[in-house]
Amino acid sequence: MSDTWYSGNATDDADQHRGWLLGHFIAPETPGAAVRNTDALEVKWGVHPEGQQRPEWTTDDRRTTMLLLVSGRFRLDLTVGSTLLERQGDYVVWGPGIDHSWQAEADSVVVTVRWPSA
Repeated sequence: MSDTWYSGNATDDADQHRGWLLGHFIAPETPGAAVRNTDALEVKWGVHPEGQQRPEWTTDDRRTTMLLLVSGRFRLDLTVGSTLLERQGDYVVWGPGIDHSWQAEADSVVVTVRWPSA
């Protein structure tokens, strides 16, 4: 594979880094690391069974985040309010200083994009 492109499967590749596909933490020995390791952003493929949750809140995040629903029903709780993503393509964007937690209300797949990668 070339250092300038990579083709993979999000579900397979996500297993290597807790769901993260792109970001500063992609190790040099990881397939496609030359184009997947970046300080610009982080991309996560999240597969969450019904009932899975993050009961603790994130704190003091200094990045902007977008969460996009691929399938399922996913609740996102922010320090400024809560939202329920129910329809494919529903998404939420929040900025630095807003903490969050979440719960999969049905089997769900979400894509998370954060920038910059820190």
